[in-house]
Amino acid sequence: MDYKNSVVYQIYVKSFCDSNGDGIGDLNGIRAKLPYLKSLGVDYIWVTPFFPSPMFDNGYDVADYRAVNPMFGTMADCEAMIAEAGRLGMGFMFDMVFNHTSWDHEWFKKALAGDPEYMDYYIFRDKPLDWTASFGTPAWEYVPELNKWYLHLFDKSQPDLNWDNPKVREELKNVIRFWKGKGVKGFRFDVLNLISKPERIEDCGPGSGTSYCKDGHRIHEFIRELVTDTQIEDMVTVGEMASTTLENCIRYSNPESHELSMCFNFHHLKVDYKNGDKWALMEPDYVRLHDIFKEWQEEMSRRGGWNAVFWCNHDQPRVVSRFGDEGQYWRQSAKMLATFIHFLRGTPYVYQGEEIGMTNAHYTRIEQYNDVECINYYQILRERGLSEADALGVLAARSRDNSRTPMQWNPQHNAGFTNGTPWLEIPDNYRSINVEAEERDPDSILNYYRALIQLRKRYPIIAEGEIRFLDTGNARVYAYERSLGAQRLTVVCNFSGQPESAAVAVPAGEVLLSSYGDGAAPDGQSLRPYEAFAVLS
Repeated sequence: MDYKNSVVYQIYVKSFCDSNGDGIGDLNGIRAKLPYLKSLGVDYIWVTPFFPSPMFDNGYDVADYRAVNPMFGTMADCEAMIAEAGRLGMGFMFDMVFNHTSWDHEWFKKALAGDPEYMDYYIFRDKPLDWTASFGTPAWEYVPELNKWYLHLFDKSQPDLNWDNPKVREELKNVIRFWKGKGVKGFRFDVLNLISKPERIEDCGPGSGTSYCKDGHRIHEFIRELVTDTQIEDMVTVGEMASTTLENCIRYSNPESHELSMCFNFHHLKVDYKNGDKWALMEPDYVRLHDIFKEWQEEMSRRGGWNAVFWCNHDQPRVVSRFGDEGQYWRQSAKMLATFIHFLRGTPYVYQGEEIGMTNAHYTRIEQYNDVECINYYQILRERGLSEADALGVLAARSRDNSRTPMQWNPQHNAGFTNGTPWLEIPDNYRSINVEAEERDPDSILNYYRALIQLRKRYPIIAEGEIRFLDTGNARVYAYERSLGAQRLTVVCNFSGQPESAAVAVPAGEVLLSSYGDGAAPDGQSLRPYEAFAVLS
């Protein structure tokens, strides 16, 4: 299957579909919904980690890479799920968390017991550095029994692995071989560009641990070795790249490098971070947002790289709440945002619920939150002097729980997600925003996504064409042109909730799709709120 012509759907296992009434999504729930994913038109299904874990970070703290957490099912359930997807013409991508393990992993338990072989699986030092972890805590944790400190770029329950140790690399290759043998068709690698640590950690100063470890000196060597030795170069692979650079992502994803199919980068999702601080709110900088997309799209195209294109995932707020509108133009803004992403050069990712326009949770009490990151930062924000209401306002905009609320299947009890008590509270708007309601509406966001996906499979220009951004003379109107031979595809999107004018000439041709769906012929000059269209000429 050609990943350039494919669409990936991400499932956050815990929140997708509960088959046994315990309030937690599971593998049999995913299997039951595979016909829905087939009807959407997706090719690959990326599932977040479902391996044994203490769940301090909702499964991204893995205690055993080759087993299934009983809360999600059994190995037999997993094998049946993989096989059923294969019969429907879809493949699973499993999420590999190889930068760190859980502190419950047998390797780390042996390290804490003082076994020198397994201590070298991790990064222990006699003295800590003044580093901050990604969740706001110190990045080094003291072990009194060893009189040493270990590195954790995330929660203290997630000790970082020592990739300089060839035994560690071989262990992780065997994990890939195990799941490949089970019929998995691709892999997503969590925070992959952090695995290569500084050559001499002792020489680093204070600051963010991530900033010292991103795109490290052996990173390309490590990725190439992992991919080559496990023979997954012909499978779909994507690396999550924390605070990376364009130059590195071109190299990671250029076929000549023999590394990855594509990369996730997050620069476009930081344009509403005030002074670069995720937990300080500001209106999105739409000029910066446009320029980031233009630079990454055009340079990756020119130099042979490949993008994973997306708005949402399990770590990001809901895009319709962030860059769109939850009110009068909810439908149009959700369609506009989808139009912009799906016609870009790259493989589009759809995060569960995005295809029906799910919104942020709008929780009003700290007790409603589950995510370790936002709970930590709530305390930090209060210590900075924010009132309870203001701190909760920041969480309402930024918390990862916004994307982790259960999937809204129907207007019945608990949105059809579970017969029990859901592990995370479901927003009240599930009564109107749900799959069942949108299946019945031909003008729904869901059916718009289906149309977008079918267009990718029908017109080679979407997957194969080059890209060039067009100057519209308006910071809130984005336009780009895809080209393949003599064919042109022009895409225009209004990122504003107001009518906007734009100086862009749209060639005469076939209107493939419009966010208003009323058949109006676009002229590119006058755009309605959140209007988007694509014209093939």
